[in-house]
Amino acid sequence: MSEENKNPVPEIQLPDTKQLILSTSPHVQDGDSVAKIMLKVLICLLPVVAASILYFGFNAIRVLVITTVSCMFFEWLCCLIARRPNTVWDYSAVVTGVILAMNLPPMASWWLCVCGAFVAIVIAKCVFGGLGQNPFNPAAVARVALLVGFAGPMTKFADPCQGFMGPTFVSGATSFISGATPLTEAKAATTAEMISRLEAPELLTDYFLGYMGGCLGETSCFAILIGALGLFCFRLISWHIPVSMLTSIVIFTWIANGFNPALTPGPLFHLTTGGVMIGAFFMATDMVTSPMTKKGMMIFGAMIGILTCIIRIWGGYPEGVSFSIVIMNALVPLIDRICYKRPFGWHPASMSALQIRRGEVK
Repeated sequence: MSEENKNPVPEIQLPDTKQLILSTSPHVQDGDSVAKIMLKVLICLLPVVAASILYFGFNAIRVLVITTVSCMFFEWLCCLIARRPNTVWDYSAVVTGVILAMNLPPMASWWLCVCGAFVAIVIAKCVFGGLGQNPFNPAAVARVALLVGFAGPMTKFADPCQGFMGPTFVSGATSFISGATPLTEAKAATTAEMISRLEAPELLTDYFLGYMGGCLGETSCFAILIGALGLFCFRLISWHIPVSMLTSIVIFTWIANGFNPALTPGPLFHLTTGGVMIGAFFMATDMVTSPMTKKGMMIFGAMIGILTCIIRIWGGYPEGVSFSIVIMNALVPLIDRICYKRPFGWHPASMSALQIRRGEVK
């Protein structure tokens, strides 16, 4: 008997081709539908929405309703025109509408809210194929477009005294805020003394709690952090983007303030004012428009923080979070390409077959 007959080679059992399903990634899913994920995000946004209503009253409700309804309408209209399944009830348009409202001033006119919803849903989302296909964060794109096109209405802020908190809760340090935001005051400051006034402990406390002028969702860092805790509990985001973004802002502003105290306030001021907190936890962490690897997330977040500081200190706008997020969204494919994970058995194309056989793979 030959050697081959003694050790027969087993036949290779191929799978039934009828049972194979050809599809794009991701191939492993956790069972959560889009609607469930979006509902969890909406739950986490509730503290921010409640704080905006508390400080800005019925104007906050008005802006919130108009942006949300408009986003849902444009989502339905785009699905109808493109002959795609209706995605209105997966709540993604609702989330976009709420986040957009949190990025608008309380005195925003109805037409400004509708224009923002059109840009967010039609231009920034549906033109690229809908949910999961958009390269840019819709709410950030809408805010950038409105700031560029309608700078006047977008920078018309209201005193938080108009809300349900009332003037009873105003500390003496915040009496100078009448429509202007702390970032606007910092931009106009020319001396170290004026900068130091903006960093008074009483003011920093008011900034953290939310008693200051600004967009609806930018005011209360306390409410945003409560919502961020919910995002972590639901495991909707990881720490890499927000921590790297906030850390880069702290380091950058600490160095800038240390070299020239008349240039810009210190880290605590920048962390508690403007859209840093809501941008770090609710906008930069968008699953679709952020990098896939942990290393890429940290680079992404750090660069958003650096760009935000550059725009705030030397740019033409007092705020720069949305601009920074949109710019870095455009660089996400490059970041993913640089930070991709090498598959098992990977070797450079320049290596010869002899080197691979010798085990010289690095």
